[in-house]
Formats: sequence, structure tokens, C-alpha cells
Amino acid sequence: MTEFREDIDQCLQVLRDGGTILYPTDTIWGIGCDATDVCAVEKVIDIKQRPANKSFVVLVADEQDILRYTASPDLEVFNHLALQTKPTTVIYEHAIGLADNVVAADGSVAIRLVKDEFCRHLIRRFRRPILSTSANLAGAPAPASFAEIDIKILKSVDFVVEHRRKETGTAVASTIIKWQGQGKFTIVRP
Repeated sequence: MTEFREDIDQCLQVLRDGGTILYPTDTIWGIGCDATDVCAVEKVIDIKQRPANKSFVVLVADEQDILRYTASPDLEVFNHLALQTKPTTVIYEHAIGLADNVVAADGSVAIRLVKDEFCRHLIRRFRRPILSTSANLAGAPAPASFAEIDIKILKSVDFVVEHRRKETGTAVASTIIKWQGQGKFTIVRP
């Protein structure tokens, strides 16, 4: 944890002030903010130059967080997630306690329970969910590494995390499923 302590402290200050961060997630680099702050989410929409009605992913650190931000989720989802080797984002019905511009028009929300140490530590210290969207302009390909992030993105966010900048590789987005209950789901993105 000492390797990213300063990054965590800086992120916490920015997030608490309603700002935006560029940070490594359990998948690809993301642009993030407080997922409960409507104005902060608007900043992310502006940075990405994306339609306001497009859905976001919310990152949480613990199963209890899913119970806190969705109404009556099917607990079978936790058994499914425990068996997954690839990060998996789940679309849940009946989002609660999140910024209105994070919740889809049908009331659903995409939430990923992260296993990445940096993300978990940040979310636990922040004590709120963090919005996550790929670190690219709308319509552009998602960067597989920090080096591929557009300079416009780098200059637009309030803080850029140092941790994992030098990593190279083929980071990929998460699998997305829509949970239907009783162990049933639809794959939205493999």
C-alpha cells in the first residue's frame, strides 16, 4: 500500500471536492468521480464529450456496497461473481443512492465489485462508490495502457494517478451482464 499512498490521499481530496480523477482500475484506465455527486458526473460527461444519456459503471469495494446502492438485489449474484476470473460488471435493477445522471433511464445501474488492491483501498477510504468510464473521448477506442491516453483527457481531469503508469500490456474492459434473478443473466459484453 505504501507504493500508492500519496495517490490515494490526492484522489480522496479531489473526490471530496467534487473533482475528477484519471486512475488505473481492475481493467483499463478510467476517468472517475464520486458516483453520488451529480455535478462531478457532469464534469466527466463534459471531459468525455459523450451523450448524457449513456450509462456509466460504478465501482464498489464490498458486497455490502451493492446492497446499499440497489434495492433488493438477488443474493445469488454474489455466488456467480465469486466464480468469475475476469472482472465482471453487473447491471442491477432499481438503483438507489446514486447521482441521477449515473442511473440509466430504466432505473438500472452497472456496478462492478473490484478486486484490484488500489481501487478497493481508494473506495474503502472514500466510503462512497466511484464512477468509472474508459479514459477516452466518446467514440474513440479505449486505451489499453496509460501511454495511449489522449492528451486532452490528461489535461481535463483534476488529478492523474502515478501508480501503474509504466505498465504496458493489453488491458481489456470487463464482461458486462444484466442480472435477471434466480441465477439467470444475459451477457451484454463478453
